[in-house]
Amino acid sequence: MARYTGPRLRIARRLGTDLPGLTRKLADRRPYPPGQHGKGRQRFSEFKKQLYEKQKLRFNYGVGEKQLRNLFVEAQASKDPAGLVLLRLLEQRLDNVVFRLGLAPTIPAARQLVVHRHIMVDGKLVDRPGFRVKPGLEITVKPKSRDMDAIAESVAAPTLRLPGYLSFDQNSLTGRMESLPSREDIPVQVQENLVVEYYSPRL
Repeated sequence: MARYTGPRLRIARRLGTDLPGLTRKLADRRPYPPGQHGKGRQRFSEFKKQLYEKQKLRFNYGVGEKQLRNLFVEAQASKDPAGLVLLRLLEQRLDNVVFRLGLAPTIPAARQLVVHRHIMVDGKLVDRPGFRVKPGLEITVKPKSRDMDAIAESVAAPTLRLPGYLSFDQNSLTGRMESLPSREDIPVQVQENLVVEYYSPRL
């Protein structure tokens, strides 16, 4: 499935929650689904609940269905709870780390920085948004890109607070992953157990 490029707030409203990685706009300004019949009462089957939780992750982190499924397969093979490991794997994506460091206002904007080769990992240019950042790795803005207005504006007014698993130096625009993300570090409101229930019978 192709990456979503339509109205972002519409997705947040449809799923009934803020998606800070997708958009800075808040879903609670109009707390009902979009469309002509949005203010009506919604009926949620168990499948729909599971689907919506899965979609929250897919849209917030900007990954395709195949990518998310592959990450779940990897998470399921871990000794730790599959839901927690899946969230960690998503948080470890380079585009998400750039966003969580405050270098970009959203994950799509962070993805653009990565693809356009503005971001370095341990001194090497990395242009793959899905690159997995591990504890100990250092993320910084390429020296020639440090004067970009978009980066300066984002650092001055970050979308989210800096999570505990990252450290960041504003002067050098350099961050470091200090540890694996914890459950408390996940900004999107999601019931990961329902995501596990969605995928488990479909693998």
